[in-house]
Parts: sequence; structure tokens; C-alpha cells
Amino acid sequence: MKLVAIVGRPNVGKSTLFNKLIGKRMSIVDDTPGVTRDRIYSKCEWLNREFMLVDTGGIEPESGDVILSQMREQAQLAIESADVIIFVADIRTGMTAADQNVAQMLRKSGKPVVLCVNKCDGLGKNPPELYEFYNLGLGDPIAVSSVHGHGTGDLLDAVFENMSGNAEEETEDDAVKVAIIGKPNAGKSSLVNKIAGENRVIVSDIAGTTRDAVDTSVTYNEKKYLLIDTAGIRRKSKVNDNVEKYSVLRAYMAIDRADVCVIMIDAGEGFTEQDSKIAGYAHEQGKASVVAVNKWDAIEKDGKTMQEFTKKLEVDFSFMSYAPFVFISAKTGQRIDKLFDLIDYTVEQNARRISTGRLNELLSYATARVQPPSDKGKRLKVYYLTQPSVKPPTFVCFCNRKDLFHFSYQRYIENQIREAFGLDGTPIRLIIRERGENE
Repeated sequence: MKLVAIVGRPNVGKSTLFNKLIGKRMSIVDDTPGVTRDRIYSKCEWLNREFMLVDTGGIEPESGDVILSQMREQAQLAIESADVIIFVADIRTGMTAADQNVAQMLRKSGKPVVLCVNKCDGLGKNPPELYEFYNLGLGDPIAVSSVHGHGTGDLLDAVFENMSGNAEEETEDDAVKVAIIGKPNAGKSSLVNKIAGENRVIVSDIAGTTRDAVDTSVTYNEKKYLLIDTAGIRRKSKVNDNVEKYSVLRAYMAIDRADVCVIMIDAGEGFTEQDSKIAGYAHEQGKASVVAVNKWDAIEKDGKTMQEFTKKLEVDFSFMSYAPFVFISAKTGQRIDKLFDLIDYTVEQNARRISTGRLNELLSYATARVQPPSDKGKRLKVYYLTQPSVKPPTFVCFCNRKDLFHFSYQRYIENQIREAFGLDGTPIRLIIRERGENE
């Protein structure tokens, strides 16, 4: 997935444009310069193609203000990591010296830039003031009204014209895509190198790399895999917050591309907040997941060490209790065979389809075993269950009243589905609908 950054000086309408393009209000919009201080990102779709869109704080190239200089650093990180940059200017103020400074900064980056001149709210021909922006030397300016949405289609067309490398995604279709995610120094790159049998990826503890996640194609047991090595997610106390957010963004994009996520845990450090953040995103995106506890060879062990470690991980990963654990060593290759067995198994479970007949047999058993809840004399009636989609397995349950289908009873039905059909290593989705609603 490609990354597109929206940049420009303060108060030109970047956040309003961001909200218009993604179709929801995510960035705070205010007339006060400096409202958007951190980078905010979201998926954006245009003509059935997706990319990641990043909103940034306004750039004041010459400012000595502490907050503004931090915003400039944030925007610089977004520029370095972006595949395409949307540079937003304001037609009402005209081209300013700050615009020229930002344009110079963008030209130095060498990245493709689409020049967006915002607040062109009138209909009809482009205003004469638009042509002043040719002086920025960034190509044809595109007149846009981020409030009304005028010109956003032309803007997105120009963004896709500047994207390259779309063909590379087509070559991955026959390989299982595996995102390896976790903290720095958990052994992600070492694992890739061990599997590949050579030093495909530089092993280093230096944070803040601005390159894309590294893809490595390997064949293991006569099956093709695409291993996606991601930037590590550092503890906030150990690294500048800007770099940590950048790393999270790249890991998110790797998860979006993947068929299965291998969540790497350092056996010496155990589970951390950053692990839960990334693992939670994999869960939300419906990805098959395997938790790999690395550096197991370096742990002093007795007969109960693995059992005790597993019990602790079950508590830490209670929000994704379906994920299997494997204790490995990227250094020695210990249990890498088992890791690939789990990768294959969880990918298969993530794409598993169950017939409507079997699902409704289960539903009859489950509702007879535990009666559906009732409220004020009205009882929930559950009519039938079906599976419309996979990746993740998604089930639709039709009933008489959605408001009676309590969360606890939904969890009970989900647990019954897992108990009957397994679905290990993958989240499942249960959608509740009233009969007659989108049948």
C-alpha cells in the first residue's frame, strides 16, 4: 500500500482536505494555526484502489517556536516516508514566502509532488489567482475546495499518476504474505535472514529508518512466502515519539498487505504496551496471527518455564486468545519448522468457509443449551446463521430484535462457533441483523 502525505504551511486547509478525502471527520479542524500537531493517518480509496493518507501539522520553515519546530520535524518524517506528497496552498492568501520555502524543501526531497491550491470555492473557470502558483516550480496547480469537495477527483487522479510500482503487488498473488512485527531487537530481521539462508536484511538496532518495509521472497518446504520485515515499535521512554509513530505507521501498512502476522516477542523482555498496540491492529483488521517468542535459547529453563511463560502470554493476549504461541530462536533456527506449520494452518483457518446447514445445527444446539435473553417480557429469537465472507470468517446472525442480542450472548455464540469448528489463529466477526434487513 502506498503512502501519501498532505503538507503545507499552517491554516491552508490540510485537515479539512484530509477529512474530505477519507470521508469522515478524523483530523481536528480549526482556524487557529497549529491545531494539527501530530501526523494523523487513515486509509483512503479512489476508483477501487487504496492508499494510506497522512495529515501533518503546518510547516513553518524559519520558525524558532518549540511546538512549530516539532511540527516541522513531524512533517519532515512524513515527507521522507511518503511515496507521493500533496502540497496544499491557499488561494485567498496567494503565494507566500513560506510556500516558496516549503516548495524548496519538497524539491530537495526528490519525491513526486502534486500541487493543490485550496479554497477555490467558486464554480466555473479557474480563478486568475491560480496561475501565480506556477512560480513554485511544482507543475500544474490543481484548484480544489476541500469544504465542498470540488476538484478532489482531479487531485486524486494526479496522485495516482505519480505513483509507481503498482505492478509489483501483482507478482505477490501466489505467495503467502507474512508480516513480521514487533519491537526493535526482537529478532525480526534475524528471523528473515535465518529463513532466507543469507543476510537479506541488515540487522541493526538503529531506529528511525525511512525506507519501506523490506520484502523478502523465500521458498520453504516447497511453498512460496513473502516475508515483510517491518520497523520496530519502540517504547516511548526509549525513543523520540516522532520515530515511534512513524514505525507504527509502517507496521500498520505491512499488516494491511499481509495474509498472516507473526508477532515477535523478545523472551527476555516479555509482553509490552507496544506489542499490544500492533497486535490489536492485526486483530481489528481480521488477520491470521501467530505469536513467536524469540531468543528462547537464551532463557534459563527448568521443566516448567515454557508452561509458565505460556500462562502469562495467555493473560497478555486475552484480547486475541485464538492466536497460537511458538517458542523459537532466530539465531539457531529452533522450531522454525513449527512456525511455518502454524503460519500455513492459520492462513487456512482465516480463509475457511462453513456451510449454512452446519452453522444452523450449531445454532439450534447453542440456543437450546442457553436460552436467548429477554427484556420486559420480550425474548430474543435467533432465526438462522450464515457465513457470507472469509478473511476473516464473518458470520451473520438474523434475529427478531437487535437490541435484545446482548454483547454477552454474542460472545457466547462466537465461543460456540470456535468450539465446534476450531478457527484457531484467526479472529471471527459476528454481525447481528434483524430479519428482513439486507437478507
